[in-house]
Amino acid sequence: MNVMTASDNLTLILRRLDEIERKLDRIMEASPAINTALYHNLSFSFFRDIAPVACVMSVPLFMVVNPAVPAKTVPEFIAYAKANPRKVNMASNGNGGLLHLAGELFKIMTGVDLVHVPYRGAQPALTDVISGQVQVMFAASTVEYIKSGKVRALAVTTPTRSEVLPDVPPLSEFVPGYDAAAWIGVGAPKNTPPEVIDKLNKEINAALADPKLKARLADLGSTVAGGSAADYGRRLEEEAEKWGKVIRAADIKPQG
Repeated sequence: MNVMTASDNLTLILRRLDEIERKLDRIMEASPAINTALYHNLSFSFFRDIAPVACVMSVPLFMVVNPAVPAKTVPEFIAYAKANPRKVNMASNGNGGLLHLAGELFKIMTGVDLVHVPYRGAQPALTDVISGQVQVMFAASTVEYIKSGKVRALAVTTPTRSEVLPDVPPLSEFVPGYDAAAWIGVGAPKNTPPEVIDKLNKEINAALADPKLKARLADLGSTVAGGSAADYGRRLEEEAEKWGKVIRAADIKPQG
């Protein structure tokens, strides 16, 4: 089997980033870590049939509200939501997607009672946040709307600040332990020889070190991940365990 060089991998990853940007909404609906807990009769199992190779990137979400919401910080929003139980609507791109689960995790960790409003896609959900039909959303691909003032960002969902919006604080500063992001990586068929996976991992990590790729990811509001195949496998297992607990606690069912 031929293995691509770091230069080949860099070219491939850069090309794929354009596709990832166009299909980010679909990616947020199709996490293998989430699907493992959400669907019980799949003929295909990611953990059974796929060997992790490398994590390429992480995509943070932003907790955004309509500018008319009288809360400029996460503590203010929590107080507002608790003072108005089941009167604050939370949009998502559909039942069981990452955007929905990020909101449910927030509800569980803070005790607020938000009403989930599922849409068929992130863009119509975000459109209704902008228009004021719903008040809050956990969303990706919102940087331009935040910068233009169409929505107000209260927090980023990762433990570190986003390079594109460094003034937006991590949600974990107010809700300790909170962490939600999309992790996008590379896998191979389960029977792929270990030496091939190791070679692929090394070449992908070499490509990820390129400044051109880091800059492109920063433009998307994302960050380079990297690490070993075992690191990626552990990350997927941790994500599956975390989101499985949220799915069970909130009794979430797949969107029909």
